[in-house]
Amino acid sequence: MIEVNRTYEFLPGIYKQAYFKNAKKWKERMLRVPGLVELYSQRNILGSPSVRLTLIWKTLTDWARFAESVERWAIEAELGKFATNIRIGIWEPSPVVPEPPRARD
Repeated sequence: MIEVNRTYEFLPGIYKQAYFKNAKKWKERMLRVPGLVELYSQRNILGSPSVRLTLIWKTLTDWARFAESVERWAIEAELGKFATNIRIGIWEPSPVVPEPPRARD
């Protein structure tokens, strides 16, 4: 599995209701992309960056196919109306800790 994290800041003065409406639309579009396993979004309670979107992909090839797609660039253009400092990080499991350890009761 490959984890792609996107973080960004909101542009000053954006109309957040319009952002929320678009975010729902983007989510629905993303959930139809082949190879996407999971999608979730979080907001930073400390403020910056404002949003972290995490996409879990079956393979790096699945992410690469989406990354080069017209669909991805359409979403990017729409997001650019609301956000700045958009950053992407691509992660895979560490060979040191390939599976997340669980705390014991």
